Amino acid sequence: MWQFCFPTGQALAEATIETEKLSVNSQSAILIDSRSGDVLYEKNSDEEMAPASITKIVTGIIALEVNREDEQVTVSRNARQTDGTRIFLAEGEQKSLKELVYGLLMNSGNDAAVAIAEHIDGNVAEFSRRMNEFATSVGATHTHFTNPSGLYEKEHTTTAADMAKMAAHAMKNEKFREIVSTRMKTWEGKEWKSKLVNHNKMLVSYKGANGIKNGFTKQSGFTLVTSAERNGTEFIAVLLKASSDQQIYKDATRLLDYGFSHFKTVPVLKAGTKISGEMGDYYAKENVYAAIPKDDSFKVRVVPRNGLAVETSSGFTRQYPSVLNKEQRITADASNKQMVVPKMERSYSLPEFFMLFFWWLMISFMSWIMVLLLKKKRV
Repeated sequence: MWQFCFPTGQALAEATIETEKLSVNSQSAILIDSRSGDVLYEKNSDEEMAPASITKIVTGIIALEVNREDEQVTVSRNARQTDGTRIFLAEGEQKSLKELVYGLLMNSGNDAAVAIAEHIDGNVAEFSRRMNEFATSVGATHTHFTNPSGLYEKEHTTTAADMAKMAAHAMKNEKFREIVSTRMKTWEGKEWKSKLVNHNKMLVSYKGANGIKNGFTKQSGFTLVTSAERNGTEFIAVLLKASSDQQIYKDATRLLDYGFSHFKTVPVLKAGTKISGEMGDYYAKENVYAAIPKDDSFKVRVVPRNGLAVETSSGFTRQYPSVLNKEQRITADASNKQMVVPKMERSYSLPEFFMLFFWWLMISFMSWIMVLLLKKKRV
């Protein structure tokens, strides 16, 4: 099925050359297309590392997805005494869950992270289990969380590839997008009245930046998950263990610049769209997108296991498994077959048997009487 006529071009070759030249100083990195999940660049993306405060991306999206954002959270002593970056919550202070998510994602409040975890699941350990279940559900299989804030613990690890998947999921939530793109917000706390200032510097320095979270601990180094959108194309860059704050933002700029210079997001199929393959007709389960070289056109075809292949004019191919449903057809032979209903044998209980026998006798007797009367009348 052709979507466009193929022009000539060297988009794939140019993109490949630029990828070879592209380098980042962060120890681990990945660039993905936000809508399709397509990987456009990666460096040590499956290496397990400490994430620091980008952990709060997961804490935040979980808090929003429980759909209890207007509930009042009472801050415990444990939350009040949390180490690291805080929004200076007071013991016994009450804030809505939504307000705490703002403090969590904008100002990186560790105290907000613990207060959220305790409110939702009673304690940090139970909430961490919920975080790990969430990670597994979005395909982040090399991640293990032990706390909601990202404070360093040996077993608290993730990968750049996993963080990209979790961030892409979070960015599908409109409330989450609103929070991580907010640069400044007034904060009226019991002990701290100030303004929440978003720590993600890309929001100020990069055109189209719209999220999402940065982090730092001595053991993890500088970490960053950032996103930007231009003309309907959105990319997410993840960088782990940079040596400095300046370096990680420079790396993020390089990755996003590379993405916007060489790729575009294209809608491939809308949910419910019919497409024909060798084995019959199929329908798209959901909206399907692809990141393809910027100057390319594309065509699509059905591939095994209800998958879809996107092929571009420069020879670039991407495959998306299990995005189609096969149409179920009823054949003419099947529709013309008559249904055979098996004969049912009737059994009777003993009272039913005697009642039937009584009526049989009555009918026989009445028939005999009628016969006698007719004979007598003739005589």
